[in-house]
Amino acid sequence: MLNKITRPLSNVVERYLPDPFVFVIILTLLVMLMATLFTPAAPSEVIEIWGTGLWNLLTFAMQMLLVLIAGFMLANTPLCGKLLSKLAQCAKSPGQAILLVTVVSMFASWLNWGFGLVVGALFAKALARQIEVDYRVLVASAYSGFIVWHGGLAGSVPLTVASEGHFAQSQIGILTTEQTIFSYFNLILLAVMLIILPLLNRAMLPPKKEQIFIDKVKLHSALQSSTKTNLTPAERLEHSPLLGGIIGLIGCGYLGHFFIVENGGLNLNIIIALFLFLAILLHGSAANTLNALQEAIKGGAGIVIQFPFYAGIMAIMVKTGLAEQISAGFVSISSAQSLPFWSFLSAGLVNIFVPSGGGQWAVQAPIVIPAAQALEADIARVAMAVAWGDAWTNLIQPFWALPVLAIAGLKARDIMGFCLLQLVVTGVIIAAVLTFV
Repeated sequence: MLNKITRPLSNVVERYLPDPFVFVIILTLLVMLMATLFTPAAPSEVIEIWGTGLWNLLTFAMQMLLVLIAGFMLANTPLCGKLLSKLAQCAKSPGQAILLVTVVSMFASWLNWGFGLVVGALFAKALARQIEVDYRVLVASAYSGFIVWHGGLAGSVPLTVASEGHFAQSQIGILTTEQTIFSYFNLILLAVMLIILPLLNRAMLPPKKEQIFIDKVKLHSALQSSTKTNLTPAERLEHSPLLGGIIGLIGCGYLGHFFIVENGGLNLNIIIALFLFLAILLHGSAANTLNALQEAIKGGAGIVIQFPFYAGIMAIMVKTGLAEQISAGFVSISSAQSLPFWSFLSAGLVNIFVPSGGGQWAVQAPIVIPAAQALEADIARVAMAVAWGDAWTNLIQPFWALPVLAIAGLKARDIMGFCLLQLVVTGVIIAAVLTFV
């Protein structure tokens, strides 16, 4: 039955879903039109907000590019290649490969969203080297694990409301992670997703005659260590394992101090540093590291060109009040019990236009917090509903799929047909748990 559903969905998406760059241009024009029609902002004001907002995500765009590059470089080290291949050998059939990549991706994303995106894609490639399995479903399954990130240890919303001095502290105080990430309803939701999502992905696997495989030659790294002789002094420095070993060990020493002495936790910068210093250490020489960099940088073009446009969209949504109108419309029809449900749906809709967990909470908190207080609803549950809504529609938001697709070597249209079905099933599960559990 699922094959009958996913087949037409995949065909429609492959036929009509444009490249993510075209998608973001269409989205930009749509948001401009909506802001002009439904907010007091004049067209010239909307364009000005968009133009000045294009550069609001430059730091974040660089972080995403480095997550992709550093993770790719790390995976191309001989040691990591062997570890991924060893783990991939645990799967003995295409079905087991789908189950395994989903579980690994979910666990990695629960630890940290950046870590999950890279690990899921890299592990999918390792599995595809071992087993003949539909590569589209394999990568879609790897990406689907990302849905749990906002209910995990690096969730922007639960970590924000648990931080001293957060912008809504005067209204709701400090909400501890015991009330959000480790609350019973969130743990139940994670457990249900851990069971249902792998089984759903396994059920989407088409019959072998309908599967699309990838040439395994394309999955193997083209990197080779240099064996050049008669090196110049400069080349000897470039090929010396001493410099790479020293700076790699210094970087790993800093990370050890950060985790052990400072008791620091995972964040995006630390994930980048971990990938980068391990990659340098394991590649050994600067020459090998630079060869890996040249291979990794090929997949970063989409991130570089698209993130400014998403920053412009976010600026329009926030500064014209359009995001507030969308959220307020859902909240106006809520009760104490249904507010988490409507907050979840509104967050899912807003996330398509504002694909940033922290930014989305800044937009929706001024709406859902007063509503929760007026309705005497569970504020922690409402906050997590916004968090899960933000994570939910990432399944069909090319913004977050870019690193995964770049590593896997696929287009968005290759996996979005499967992601649509994942969106429907997981949406029902999340809404039901948030409302009734």
